[in-house]
Amino acid sequence: MSTTTDTRPEHDGLVVRNAGMIYGTVTVLRSVDLDVRPGECVALLGENGAGKSTLSSIVAGLIPPAPGARMWWQGRPYAPQSPADALHAGIGLIHQEMRLLPHLSIAENVFVGRLLMRSGRIDMPTMVERAQAQLHRLGLDVPATRKVGSLRVAAQQQVEIAKALTLNARLLILDEPTAALGDEETDRLFEQVRRLKAEGVSFIYVSHRLAEIARICDRIMVLRDGGHVASHDHAQVEPAELVRDMVGRSVDRLFPNVPVPGPDAPVALAVRDLTAPDGSFKNLSFDVRAGEILGFAGISGAGRTEAMRAIAGVDPIASGGIELEGAALNPKSPLDAICRGLVMVPDDRKALGVVLPHSIWENLAYSNFDEVAPKGWLNPSRGVAFAERLIQRLGIKGSPMQSAGALSGGNQQKVVIAKWIARNPKVIILDEPTRGVDVGARAQIYEVIAELARQGMAVIVVSSDLDEVLGLSHRVVVLSRGEARGVLRKEEATSERVMELAVA
Repeated sequence: MSTTTDTRPEHDGLVVRNAGMIYGTVTVLRSVDLDVRPGECVALLGENGAGKSTLSSIVAGLIPPAPGARMWWQGRPYAPQSPADALHAGIGLIHQEMRLLPHLSIAENVFVGRLLMRSGRIDMPTMVERAQAQLHRLGLDVPATRKVGSLRVAAQQQVEIAKALTLNARLLILDEPTAALGDEETDRLFEQVRRLKAEGVSFIYVSHRLAEIARICDRIMVLRDGGHVASHDHAQVEPAELVRDMVGRSVDRLFPNVPVPGPDAPVALAVRDLTAPDGSFKNLSFDVRAGEILGFAGISGAGRTEAMRAIAGVDPIASGGIELEGAALNPKSPLDAICRGLVMVPDDRKALGVVLPHSIWENLAYSNFDEVAPKGWLNPSRGVAFAERLIQRLGIKGSPMQSAGALSGGNQQKVVIAKWIARNPKVIILDEPTRGVDVGARAQIYEVIAELARQGMAVIVVSSDLDEVLGLSHRVVVLSRGEARGVLRKEEATSERVMELAVA
């Protein structure tokens, strides 16, 4: 990349000209220009694979652009050779996929690579104090000395954000920063973004949540297939127009219609007075019928994921009961629940849902050995044929031999869903089913969920995206501090009503 002193740009923010990237014979970014002025938040939109992450990585020094690209930062030519160069210049990237060290404390993760020193020793008290201050600003009420590996996904995401806020960077690239956050945590983050903008800090904001764009961004830039296809000089743009920009077509109905189960539909799952040993949820009771989509809403820490993990046999239960199609279910392990017909798609697909280096067919086979290896021997050709049927059924963009790690987030999520629905379960729990998934893939996953319900499966959807819960569910259970505060029918479940109960 050129480092010559070309004509001075017209502003002192970030100026990118003719950025491109080619991997082998595939062009993933084509001649893209980007301007981010001081104190401005620019939204970068596009489907998975559109080039957003590539452009962000170029700006953050993770990868070099193709020859011919030029960049300026704060009025000077800018050519980072590494992320450290970018950080030194005042540019930081917060990845969608968290890169925390689970065995270190929150404070150590916040300051990793730039540990504070005093008299030749690590100044842990000051690191803890400063990290704790950032956690407080973000509303995360945990000690900065706690190990990151003990935190839930939402809390880990807030640690990543706290790490960024301590960098004192002048340009922050936020890649899906609210993917694991509830409404209250998102509001706190936006408060910090607005404050920093007022101080002249710039932001590149990458998100699939279109409602957030209008709240926090000043302008919008849309990429598709590696190229710049649209720009908007304000952020108050109708979501339908942005969807057309991103996918090249109209997604007329993001949430599909699913008939409401009749009163004679059998109860597939009944939960009574369920309580966790650690009190993360208590006295939880609900029913879900065959063909019903039951949503769970609540702010982070409400106990939604903890309850679902217990029902699926992952975590222990202190008291209470579970019935599956009228028979007692007391799972001692996930295998117990799976064999009885209850499966769960976890909230962290990369850590818990797929084995990234392994192929699609292998990932699908791991949960279906009784199908692909009925005599105890795994036949690859049988496994590949099995995978081809599921790939076609769910519209996965990939081949059986392709590694799961090479897929987009949306297609990885389809693989996770596919491996469980192949077992024809009676009940499926989906925890954050579209986290980090673009709008086109979201619509496809919503249609898969709807079709499962139409076929008579009982579906539970847990999501920090309130629009998702309201759009999909026949009824919504609202949790607050581990307890169910109410069950709302679709016609009475509004954002306002849900939040009233969620903060009760």
